[in-house]
Amino acid sequence: MGQLTTHVLDTAAGQPAGGMAWVLYRVDPQRSEIASGHTNTDGRNDGPVLEDADFTVGTYELVFMAGDYFRSRGVDLPEPPFLDRVVLRFGVAEPEGHYHVPLLISPYGYSTYRGS
Repeated sequence: MGQLTTHVLDTAAGQPAGGMAWVLYRVDPQRSEIASGHTNTDGRNDGPVLEDADFTVGTYELVFMAGDYFRSRGVDLPEPPFLDRVVLRFGVAEPEGHYHVPLLISPYGYSTYRGS
């Protein structure tokens, strides 16, 4: 069976983004929350975000609470912040595969890719 994992790196501080809240939604046929949590001190989750029978073909959204994370670290952000909620919408075509969705983030930019 497949699984979904994530890893968040704070590129502005040059360290893992520990304590960042996230929510996972399944988007089809309608948007519904299926998981939520916080990254650990290594910027990861303690286990897969989603796996096995719950991990199926479809479209998903991972929403990272970046503004809250940077505020909690004492970063001086404008109001509203340039990046508040970072939404990554992605598709799962092979539910037997491993989908690793890393997020590299700073207060003014981010990037992601399908990792291994």
